[in-house]
Amino acid sequence: MRRQLRPTDVKRLNRTWRRNTENRLGLIIESVTGPFNIGSIFRSAAAFGVDQIWLAGNATPPTNPKAGKTALGTERLVTWHEPMPATEAVKAAREDGYAVLAIELTAESVPLHRAGLDRDVCLVVGSEDHGCSPALLDAVDGACYIPQVGRVGSFNVAVAAAIALAEARRQEWQKLPDS
Repeated sequence: MRRQLRPTDVKRLNRTWRRNTENRLGLIIESVTGPFNIGSIFRSAAAFGVDQIWLAGNATPPTNPKAGKTALGTERLVTWHEPMPATEAVKAAREDGYAVLAIELTAESVPLHRAGLDRDVCLVVGSEDHGCSPALLDAVDGACYIPQVGRVGSFNVAVAAAIALAEARRQEWQKLPDS
């Protein structure tokens, strides 16, 4: 019979995955202004073990009371930096040893599953309406996109961030021996 894991079992399971995770993940959030999106991104970032988040442009900080409704306190679990110009965020991530990849549709973008995320990588998501700015796209090391087969042309920014973070971890974990 299938049953949900008890909280102790969940903690044990998560510890096992943490022990098998070495790559660092970073995130740059450029001009995402919706507090519920910010809270949701922070919650996903904490779940996937993001080390640092750089806010860029006019991104709403996670201290916004509405962001807290979806973040559920997870903003305390991730190191984050106050908003700065996007190119400075890219420079800071690079100086910290990350390859910086935008999640954006460009002529040069590669599908997310082929983006080579199995390394220290900082993913970038852009504003809800316009995506990543041209200055940010000029500054990053590359871009990738999330393939879609439905009749909708884009994801909500928080969903896109979660998918990209999950794919980065999947690429790392797929190399683990089966247990």
